[in-house]
Amino acid sequence: MITPLLAAAAPATFAWSPKVGLVMVACHLLAWTIAKTTIQYQNEGTKMPFPKLFAGMSHASVVAANCLGHVMGIGTIQGLAQRGLL
Repeated sequence: MITPLLAAAAPATFAWSPKVGLVMVACHLLAWTIAKTTIQYQNEGTKMPFPKLFAGMSHASVVAANCLGHVMGIGTIQGLAQRGLL
């Protein structure tokens, strides 16, 4: 009984485009900037293979920055798609 109601409530999805990729990249760059400025102990823990490539951050800091970038990117993409800008 509930299954047809849930299927009717699902929003229409949109197709991937280069605009979506650019928005995700921009959100990741912003997340890396936020992580670089706010994480107190960036070099604690396992080191990345090429530290200069990853701004001298440890593995945990890189994972945290990428997680934040994905969360910000998904929210931004969904919001822009809802407004019809993507």
